[in-house]
Amino acid sequence: MTQTERRIFLIEYLLAEHPKWKKTEIPKDEEGQKHLLRSLMNVREPIPASEEFLKIQDEYLRKVNESHRITDIADLTPVRTDLYLWRGDITTLKVGAIVNAANSGMTGCWQPCHACIDNCIHTFAGIQLRAVCAQIMQKQGHEEPTGQAKITPAFNLPCDYVLHTVGPIIYGELTQKDCDLLSSCYKKCLELASENGVESIAFCCISTGVFRFPQEKAARIAVSTVEEWKKANQSGIKVVFNVFSEKDEMIYKELLH
Repeated sequence: MTQTERRIFLIEYLLAEHPKWKKTEIPKDEEGQKHLLRSLMNVREPIPASEEFLKIQDEYLRKVNESHRITDIADLTPVRTDLYLWRGDITTLKVGAIVNAANSGMTGCWQPCHACIDNCIHTFAGIQLRAVCAQIMQKQGHEEPTGQAKITPAFNLPCDYVLHTVGPIIYGELTQKDCDLLSSCYKKCLELASENGVESIAFCCISTGVFRFPQEKAARIAVSTVEEWKKANQSGIKVVFNVFSEKDEMIYKELLH
């Protein structure tokens, strides 16, 4: 099958799951088809899918991810011992584990084609990621507390694992509790990575987007927490501070150099 054939198959399968969507017209252009497929994946409930669907989806996503420029941590230069700074799309990073800034529901972003990291990770990992997250949450029986973390396979992403953590949401003045909870996100992810034999981990800028944690303060907490944890645990785990904006890159450069 070509990528177009795979994409059409996946769209038709997902549309057929919902009788009200069966008459949806599939766009003729590639970008329109990609947008529709991502939207359908984003809103799909974590229900079982056929083996054929999963096989074709995995083939499709592997090709999509290969078309992105994959960055291997082995090709990066540390700015300090075992500490790296890298600006780019975290879903294209080949590393032991990447960190997802999740919400308390822990099953991904349900807004079609939203640009948040949670949506991107779930989109390019495949529908299996939402399914396994839903199983974890069903077993837990309650929403994920702020400052904790869970680990899952990465499925079709170039990394091995995804660490999901819920950062603090800032509603007014920043408090010490907010800072402690953000620090806990980093510690819990490092602990889970260590317990699972992960040798390298990439952190996104937890809580600094729509959760409104001040960027510079968040970066200071991230760097100090990681350094203190590594020292206390005599850990050689490699840590990538992944940034997406030029402003965040400058903040981390000043902290790490």
